[in-house]
Amino acid sequence: MYKEIRRKDRALDNTSAYAVLKNSEYGVLSTVDKNNQPYGTPVSYVVVDHSIFIHSATEGHKLDNIMSNSRVSFCVVGKTELLPGKFSTRYESAIVFGTASIVDGENQKREALKAFLAKYSPDYLEAGDEYINKLLNKVLVMKVSIDHITGKSRK
Repeated sequence: MYKEIRRKDRALDNTSAYAVLKNSEYGVLSTVDKNNQPYGTPVSYVVVDHSIFIHSATEGHKLDNIMSNSRVSFCVVGKTELLPGKFSTRYESAIVFGTASIVDGENQKREALKAFLAKYSPDYLEAGDEYINKLLNKVLVMKVSIDHITGKSRK
């Protein structure tokens, strides 16, 4: 069902692809609207138990798209280094294919937001908990269940 990576010599195994996914800072969530128009949104995210969690406003283009078609793609680029003399780049990347859903349970939503604190604000966990309590009902959390992941790198 999923197309194989063309450059097999650069393919990462699943463990390495998950490491790139988990350790990158930002990703691009790609959705499709009702007219089959693609839409890519840069987002911050966390990976918990082989799922991607993204926080969001409670309305917007990406949410409209997910409500009409829950199939998504998510792409991250990890470490890069330009190699000007070789007309190339060292890189690592991962692409996920999955299904997006809205997190309904308050406990799962809170746990996902705490994972954001641990990733992006580890020195502010106490203040972050207060922030979560204040805004929990004003933020939406989406879960991308990973169906397939690929990774590539050039060392």
